[in-house]
Amino acid sequence: MGLKFFSGVDEMLNTIFFILLGLFFLLLLLTSFNTKRRILLFYLPACLSVLLTISMIIYPKEAFEAAVNGLSIWWNIVFPGLLPFFVLSQILIGLGVVHFLGVLLEPIMRPLFNVPGTGSFVLAMGLASGFPLGAVLTNKLRLDGLCSKVEAERLLSFTNTADPLFMFGAVAVGMMHAPQAGALIAAAHYLSSVTVGLLMRFYKARQEKSTAPKNITWHKKNSRQGIFPQALTALIQARQKDGRPFGRLLGEAVKESVNTLLLVGGFIILFSVVISILDLAGVVDLFAATFSSFLSWIGLEVALTPAFISGFFEIDLGCQLAGSIAAATLNEKVMAVSFIIAWSGLSVHAQVASIISSTDISIYPYLLARVVHAFLAALYCFLLAGPLPLPSFIQHKTLPVFLQTAPRSNLSYLCAKLLFMGEHVLLILGFMLFVSLFVYTYKKYKMKKE
Repeated sequence: MGLKFFSGVDEMLNTIFFILLGLFFLLLLLTSFNTKRRILLFYLPACLSVLLTISMIIYPKEAFEAAVNGLSIWWNIVFPGLLPFFVLSQILIGLGVVHFLGVLLEPIMRPLFNVPGTGSFVLAMGLASGFPLGAVLTNKLRLDGLCSKVEAERLLSFTNTADPLFMFGAVAVGMMHAPQAGALIAAAHYLSSVTVGLLMRFYKARQEKSTAPKNITWHKKNSRQGIFPQALTALIQARQKDGRPFGRLLGEAVKESVNTLLLVGGFIILFSVVISILDLAGVVDLFAATFSSFLSWIGLEVALTPAFISGFFEIDLGCQLAGSIAAATLNEKVMAVSFIIAWSGLSVHAQVASIISSTDISIYPYLLARVVHAFLAALYCFLLAGPLPLPSFIQHKTLPVFLQTAPRSNLSYLCAKLLFMGEHVLLILGFMLFVSLFVYTYKKYKMKKE
């Protein structure tokens, strides 16, 4: 009797879903273009919210368990892992250190990515710390007037990436049980991210004016001041403009960081519930039937279809499903998780949209970049696993012990994680600084000869 009841509940929920969906599309067909746009923007979210509420009433136990699971992930892994970097980022911007780096790294960031030098700090923190720090710092730069709207959209498109610990530990070890796949996944992810950045430098290149600070004059022939004095001047001016005592700066940095992470936690919990409800209602299976033919056409294992569908909504669940498919080869699993990580899921996109809502930054270039990033990541995985393999010294490099284990919430793991991420921020900035100063020296030498 009980089984029949739950079967009837599933059928009722599916019926409600299809009735609402049918009424919605019927309404679209019978209205003008402007009305259709209004319906999409206002009534579709309302219909989805009603459906989600009904689903949570029908499946209270499953919704509660999904919410607890999302809360556990946020509290044990995301919050302690990101809070120190969020706070330090806010402090460094307030102290003028980011302005200092902006001048020093302008020679490399402007020619390569067509963004100001301050974007280097966002790039380094985003690559090392993961979602959604790239979006948070891009939003901060835009609010402080350190980049234009178009430059912020370019910067956001390639700096909001996954962190190496997630790819090595959570995905390669914890979900795929293949530690050797971590280097391939990370290499493909970062190579495709940089490729997206190089492509996005042409985005609205003719329609915008540069926001390079007026005190950056080293590239001019008549400039008498070197790049280091100009960087120091930028730091002092930024600190004077901010003017907050260090105690107030620290307090506001902590408050803003905690508020942002609470927002991130809310989205993680919400989408954990949404995915659980969609799976119970059979919506994932509905989309899978259509997507499986595409996978068959490109030569991938059809059994990976549920992983791609789930990954469209939430990155962790998609990667976990991809790693558990016994019918797929390791290379196919790696390509699938690379695609899912680069896309990053609607959960992360919702976080980004909420974070940048206080500015004029558009979410659409970011979403387009995620699609390009996903396909490029899968392509790079295919190339690096076959025709263009990774160098042997990278494949056989000994990884830290904590990178070869699944993420944990104990103190020793969190300390090792923070140290690892901090080291890589410094390494990325150091490498970029070396290249930037080399470019600066070469250009100054060339100007003198002329």
